[in-house]
Order: sequence, then C-alpha cells, then structure tokens
Amino acid sequence: MEKKFTTANFETEVLKADKPVLVDFYADWCGPCKMMAPTIEKLAEELADLAVIGKLNVDENGEIAAQYGIMSIPTLVVFKGGHPVKKAIGVQSKEVVEQMIREA
Repeated sequence: MEKKFTTANFETEVLKADKPVLVDFYADWCGPCKMMAPTIEKLAEELADLAVIGKLNVDENGEIAAQYGIMSIPTLVVFKGGHPVKKAIGVQSKEVVEQMIREA
C-alpha cells in the first residue's frame, strides 16, 4: 500500500528509510497526476519488499517540494540513503518507474 508523505513524516519515512523510497510529488487538481495514480498504487503493492512508495501533496507540503526544486507535477523522485538519486517529470510508464526503483 502506498504511503502518504508529509512535512511531519518526511525525514523519518523518506530520508531515514532503510530501502529506496519513491516519492510521487502531486496535487489533487492535477490531471496528469491522476493518470499516474493507478501506476503508483500498483507498484506500491508489487514492490513492497523492495522499496517504500508513496505520495506527497505539494499544495499541503510546499516547503518539501521547494526544498527539492519541484517545479512541475507529477514529479517522481527516488531517494536512497537520504538523497535523491533518480528523478522523472511528467507521466511515466509503469516500466520506467519500476526501472528507476530497481536501479536505485
């Protein structure tokens, strides 16, 4: 199941995670973000052993989005060891996102 990341839990859930973390930076009003949602949900189930997968609402957690220079959404960022290691902007295929996670 996908996680919900917030300013309050970002450090614990993302930066201090012991496996790669995929963060989907999104907003509720964003059409392409809605297109991405089923892919994120599916990967969260399929890759639960390999990575932590979740979403961060940029409207509710703007300071985190700003900290990582998120200008367009959806933006997918894979964090490993507390640092962003892979990034993709816009709607991506399930295969592309899965590869990002596996390569991290």
